[in-house]
Amino acid sequence: MLKKISIYLSENPTLRYWIIRPEWVAVILLILSIIASLQLSPFFGDLAFIMDSATPYVEYGLIAIILTLIIISGEIDLSIASMIALTAVIFGTVYNAGFGMPLSVLIGVLSGALCGLFNGILVTKLKIPSIILTIGTLTLYRGIAQALASDFSLGGYPSWFIGIDYRYVSIIPIPVIIFTVFALIVGFLLSSTIYGKQLYLIGTNPQTAKYSGIKVDKIKLLLFTFSGVISGVAGVLTTSRLAVARFNMATGAELEIVLMVMLGGTYIFGGRGNIFGTFVAFWIVVILRSGFNVARIKIESQLTILGAMLIIAIILTNYIYSKSQK
Repeated sequence: MLKKISIYLSENPTLRYWIIRPEWVAVILLILSIIASLQLSPFFGDLAFIMDSATPYVEYGLIAIILTLIIISGEIDLSIASMIALTAVIFGTVYNAGFGMPLSVLIGVLSGALCGLFNGILVTKLKIPSIILTIGTLTLYRGIAQALASDFSLGGYPSWFIGIDYRYVSIIPIPVIIFTVFALIVGFLLSSTIYGKQLYLIGTNPQTAKYSGIKVDKIKLLLFTFSGVISGVAGVLTTSRLAVARFNMATGAELEIVLMVMLGGTYIFGGRGNIFGTFVAFWIVVILRSGFNVARIKIESQLTILGAMLIIAIILTNYIYSKSQK
């Protein structure tokens, strides 16, 4: 039976392309994660519990959506978590200096945009490999945040600002709705517009893209800048949730954000991937993290498991894409 299916798929490349796709692995893994979590606690059968569990990860999910686009373009940004911390500290510093909330939020988000723009300029103009560059700026931005805040927590925000990510429409937190709408919009732009087609071509063959008249460097510069903007928004949201801004907030978040992208089936070398897979992978991470906490698994063990999953996801994605092309 399996042999007949294999032969049939080999004779129908279009069907094989749609069936053998990494995002379906993510869907299966999500289903298995839910089933396993239900064995741990009946709370995982409660939609309200799942929605509340997702709220702290919305900031990571928003950035994962943008990181998906960056990786599809053939680049990567590992400074995202450090930008969250830096923008949060800048926001807190400006607010505590006596500026109003609207201006403080604007400056915080703009500082993220500048960080992303800085990354993009060095990648596109100086041709520094993005993985090397953003490892450097990961440390740079975290260091600047520590220099600004030292070991102090920047608080003193108005009561209406604290916990703004826990506002609801029925049982669904507003941040989860925002994340879902954002994923739908970006997913549509990627799959159904000329901009998405250009992005895939850039990731597959940047030289061909340039010869086709596509402004490769400009698009990459915009992606890195937008990554900074979303990181700035995430920094403000995280500050609201924690009620303070600290230089060490979101430490290690790169792992979970990149894991969302890789579990969703985005090809690490660029040119392939979609938002649907990243959206599904977001919920996998939410279920896993919540399950780990319910099972009282130590944080070091959680990181070990997530790190192993990242490696497996990259290997499996590469394998599936290689098979789908044969």
